[in-house]
Amino acid sequence: MREYPKYKKILFCTDFSENADYAFDFAYGITKRDEGLLYILHVIPENPHHAFAEDIVSTENLEKIQKTIEEDIVNNYKERYIEKIEGEIEFETVSKSGREDNEILKFAKKENVDIIVIGTHGRTGIEHVFFGSVAEKVLRRSPIPVFIIPSKKRP
Repeated sequence: MREYPKYKKILFCTDFSENADYAFDFAYGITKRDEGLLYILHVIPENPHHAFAEDIVSTENLEKIQKTIEEDIVNNYKERYIEKIEGEIEFETVSKSGREDNEILKFAKKENVDIIVIGTHGRTGIEHVFFGSVAEKVLRRSPIPVFIIPSKKRP
């Protein structure tokens, strides 16, 4: 019988989109098969207008907005992923802020993950030029294996 790599630390990256939800099934399957640890990571993108917002919105309101964002992330983790995880799977949810690809790779290196699982939106043409692809940036720069799951809705 052929031996395959065992992935003990699996990093699943999500933006809480339908494509990420689809990719979760693959990350979960790998984790269950290899009896590993599943990290579920969401990166809050940098806001280039944050400094501008501080001049207009009070600190108190900015704190309320931040609290609402954090609560929304916790709810998304619970509804989209945690409720689907069966008892025998070990997992951790993690939230970071910054440039998505940088934070994903920094976390993967810090935690010494074995594989990154990430979905892609399947954008093409001008849409891809303007929005880019976090998955593509991670793939280009990652020293560890990256499992990219294409969108179910292929163009």
